[in-house]
Amino acid sequence: MDQQSQLAVILGPDPAPFETLISHLMSSSNEQRSHAEVLFNLCKQSDPDALCLRLAHLLQVCAQPETRAMAAILLRKLLTRDDSYIWPRLNISTQSSLKSVLLAQIQVENTKTLSKKLCDTVAELASSILPENGWPELLPFMFQCVSSDSPRLQESAFLIFAQLSQYIGDVLTPFIKDLHAVFLRCLSESSNADVKIAALNAVINFIQCLTSLSDRDRFQDLLPAMMRTLTEALNNGNEATAQEALELLIELAGTEPRFLRRQLVDVVGSMLQIAEAESLEEGTRHLAIEFVITLAEARERAPGMMRKLPQFISRLFAILMGMLLDIEDDPAWYTAETEDEDAGETSNYSVGQECLDRLAISLGGNTIVPVASEQLPAYLAASEWQKHHAALIALAQIAEGCAKVMIKNLEQVVSMVLNSFHDSHPRVRWAAINAIGQLSTDLGPDLQNQYHQRVLPALAAAMDDFQNPRVQAHAASAVLNFSENCTPEILTPYLDGIVSKLLVLLQNGKQMVQEGALTALASVADSSQEHFQKYYDAVMPYLKTILVNATDKSNRMLRAKSMECISLVGMAVGKEKFRDDAKQVMEVLMSLQGSQMETDDPTTSYMLQAWARLCKCLGQDFLPYMRVVMPPLLQSAQLKPDVTITSADSDNDIEDSDDESMETITLGDKRIGIKTSVLEEKATACNMLCCYADELKEGFFPWIDQVAPTLVPLLKFYFHEEVRKAAVSAMPELLRSAKLAVEKGMAQGRNETYVKQLSDFIIPALVEALHKEPDTEICASMLDALNECLQITGPLLDEGQVRSIVDEIKQVITASASRKRERAERAKAEDFDAEEGEFVKEENEQEEEVFDQVGEILGTLIKTFKASFLPFFDELSSYLTPMWGKDKTAEERRIAICIFDDIAEQCREAALKYYETYLPFILEACNDENPDVRQAAVYGLGVCAEFGGPVFKPLVGGKFCVIVEKVIYLFLI
Repeated sequence: MDQQSQLAVILGPDPAPFETLISHLMSSSNEQRSHAEVLFNLCKQSDPDALCLRLAHLLQVCAQPETRAMAAILLRKLLTRDDSYIWPRLNISTQSSLKSVLLAQIQVENTKTLSKKLCDTVAELASSILPENGWPELLPFMFQCVSSDSPRLQESAFLIFAQLSQYIGDVLTPFIKDLHAVFLRCLSESSNADVKIAALNAVINFIQCLTSLSDRDRFQDLLPAMMRTLTEALNNGNEATAQEALELLIELAGTEPRFLRRQLVDVVGSMLQIAEAESLEEGTRHLAIEFVITLAEARERAPGMMRKLPQFISRLFAILMGMLLDIEDDPAWYTAETEDEDAGETSNYSVGQECLDRLAISLGGNTIVPVASEQLPAYLAASEWQKHHAALIALAQIAEGCAKVMIKNLEQVVSMVLNSFHDSHPRVRWAAINAIGQLSTDLGPDLQNQYHQRVLPALAAAMDDFQNPRVQAHAASAVLNFSENCTPEILTPYLDGIVSKLLVLLQNGKQMVQEGALTALASVADSSQEHFQKYYDAVMPYLKTILVNATDKSNRMLRAKSMECISLVGMAVGKEKFRDDAKQVMEVLMSLQGSQMETDDPTTSYMLQAWARLCKCLGQDFLPYMRVVMPPLLQSAQLKPDVTITSADSDNDIEDSDDESMETITLGDKRIGIKTSVLEEKATACNMLCCYADELKEGFFPWIDQVAPTLVPLLKFYFHEEVRKAAVSAMPELLRSAKLAVEKGMAQGRNETYVKQLSDFIIPALVEALHKEPDTEICASMLDALNECLQITGPLLDEGQVRSIVDEIKQVITASASRKRERAERAKAEDFDAEEGEFVKEENEQEEEVFDQVGEILGTLIKTFKASFLPFFDELSSYLTPMWGKDKTAEERRIAICIFDDIAEQCREAALKYYETYLPFILEACNDENPDVRQAAVYGLGVCAEFGGPVFKPLVGGKFCVIVEKVIYLFLI
């Protein structure tokens, strides 16, 4: 039977074939399911009315709940406003029937999961058609349901309200008074837990959609009833319902923390009471902690609010410290083969660790360090090893967020940790080493500069603990952390002792210890640079032996780390010393590259990086190896993100959810799984491509035609920041390589036309990506890369391209000013404090970097196009003039002055018309309190004096002599 005949049967008068089609869509047989999907899509294309009506009919008459559920899901997908949205294609009678059937089925459906799916379908359709008044019956129906005596109907109405709020908040706003009464009645009076949770979900979603503060305040009096939903569920022993309530309240804490402010003491107190209740399930207690941490992290919406509750911060810190004690002395920890073995660590322990880190980052050192100073000494003085361990882990976890304050108390912190190096329990010694490693990263280079004479000997001694290989391996890892923030001058006196001990560990039978030693050697070599030459002859034979012999699957990471170590040692000692060994090493790498490696083999990523370091070391001598290196590198850079999308309420978890390299996030009603290992390999490859282009310059030319089309689209790769950053950095390198190759006659017959084509491909793409970039730091990098590109190929730009750059600069200035205004508004919040002021200051410094890059780009455009750029400058003047204001930062004022300096210097006579406007600002800036501003202003005066001629003297009048003195003084100093 052909497909058209099959469709006629499926959509014909007999309902059985259609029911069979739906059951086949649920089949476990891939073949049967695929065939059914083809037929279903044909139905959708050829007769969407009949298809929708058939699905609606199934909802009404089918006896099998799973088939009815599938019909509801399929209807929802058909009515979702996406590329295949079919609602506008349906005739009016079909639309009317569907709306009636859906509402009728909500009233009669008794199966809870199916009732929820019906609500999802109604909400999906309503979100599209209600704003245009396409379903006038719906809101009266929902109010009728919530006012009924049926808990099932009440719950259904609230489920629809919750999903609709974000789409039709404006439509619901006129009903605020009615909704408030309905919510209050159900939250206060209903005895049904499901209704209360649904009402809580609805009210929280509705509060989030209200834009007016006064409208949100109307719902303040619901908060006690909202909290009772949680406490009643706990008192009734219904922890599943309590956990649902907590998850909803966490959402509210993250999005509308100020809604909780007036009753903050009661709400946070209740949450901490739950967190302290050992009789409750861990999951419940963890969610209560998550609520408080989420409030602490909601800085942008409620700056400083949680710091006003020091008694609660102390209590939460104590709870988290108690969770760190939930650790067992598992024998498997001692016999572990890898450093990431966490035997004995419980979920309590893991949550405690993570939350201490988040709490410190969100509240800062001024709040957390006093609490830690009060509580940790008792832990360190106790007899139980678990308490010593907990204190050291806590110090490591809070270091990043408390760095500035901890640096002021370095002596106390370092002594506290180093004293535990001699503890009798190996896990405590391990935790002390772990703390030193973390502190070296977070408190460096202050810690290295002041305490190297105490820390490095302690780590060297820990490497002698042959009874405890995990302690040895971790000591080697901590040497890595320490040396990364260390100058060669500090490290060199300790090299004899450290290198000799690491060589001993390299010969240890325990692979974990060998891997730690390799990583430490690599870092020590990288930090000490040419000082490492003394040890090269002793170290390199061991490294080559491991590279050649570590061929078993169990040794893959060992071999990968040997590549890393060899390449870093080679870079440290330089080409002349490394040249002979480099050839042997590259032969091994070429042979490995030709072999078939498994997808999870770490060798791939390590080899990509090792090749790039070898290139940096050997420079142009590396060119013959590029034909081997580039194909797999391009393959890695072109990897597609491994993304899985499922429904957020799907019963099926994303496949491989146990895979640690799979991260999941929920966006709306979709659950998205992303395989991070693929993204990391892609990011590494993109970084390496940039590295080759930078190092080889014109020698990289043969690869540009493959690399540019690979990297340019990645300027908008929003799955991974590192991929975008690498693509951004590579843009000027590709242009520079092409330009140098043409200039030096190495461009395989290509001329400047090719450079122009490449520029036309790269620069507009960079401008477009800049327009969409969400991250301020990457925005600054893009501006920097754009400036470099303009310096290389600026003269090749046409007027349209200059116009697009200028328009984007306007947008960048506007967006940056808007972000600063938002921060200024935050500073007016009632709880704003000095700690919050520090955060805002750091964020504003990032904005200065953006302005700095804007100034650089304008300077380059002015130098390139001179007077022909002035019409664009006229357009920009309304954006730039405010930067001269006294309310602006010194850096903004300096940048504005430098832009005018460039105009005066590069455009000369054509710039005279601006003197009357800008010279008064320049004169005033000569007395600015900031020396950089003064210097820029005086330089500008010197330029104006040189090129301003008859215009300059009348404008400055009697101040001319003073100006000359200032200019002379500037040039003398």
